[in-house]
Amino acid sequence: MAQAKTLNKTELKQLLDVTNSCSRYPLRDSTMLLFTHLCGLRVGEVAALRFDDVLDANDTVRDEMTLDAARTKSKRARKIFLPKQMQRQLQAYVNSVAKRAQHGYLFSTQKSARFSANTATQHLQRLYARAGIAGATSHSGRRTWLTSLSQKGVSVFVLADMAGHASIQTTQRYVTVNDEMKRNAAALICLHFSYVIRECPHKRISNLFKCILIVFVLFFVNVS
Repeated sequence: MAQAKTLNKTELKQLLDVTNSCSRYPLRDSTMLLFTHLCGLRVGEVAALRFDDVLDANDTVRDEMTLDAARTKSKRARKIFLPKQMQRQLQAYVNSVAKRAQHGYLFSTQKSARFSANTATQHLQRLYARAGIAGATSHSGRRTWLTSLSQKGVSVFVLADMAGHASIQTTQRYVTVNDEMKRNAAALICLHFSYVIRECPHKRISNLFKCILIVFVLFFVNVS
């Protein structure tokens, strides 16, 4: 089975632009998509979100939330951190919901029913298809999130914990290594020891002679 497509920045913008301009419920749909792209949630986890997961007592969006074990694939609870852009998107969506469905789930279908994992998967698949993103599936958001963080140099151990993977081998399938990442890694060691290793001894001696020479020149200029 082919892996889900990883979106680049242009494709993600295209997806959101088409969704926001063509969807009957643009805020709902773009928020569902961004939960996968910015937070790495599985589609089933997005469908299982409730209002009280993301809102505090004042109806303000939280900056982090916890998915209980019953709603995760690995059956282990995990903490989800919401970046600022996700918080703003989510607050706009919550403010747009005129009447919350009695079932309490964050996202509802056109008939006010809750999304199941299956119906949410089909719905996101249609959003990708309408945007013309070839090869994309409902898993593309989570895969893009993991791959992007990996390319930024985030440790595989951190990624595994954030993604809720039971095995680090699962996370390693998303990890790619390129020359730019290795170049940045090589530069980090110099930054780490910058206060220990300053200048080479011969360079310090050379600088010392320069200082002495300047002092002598200034002295003779003042004397003359």
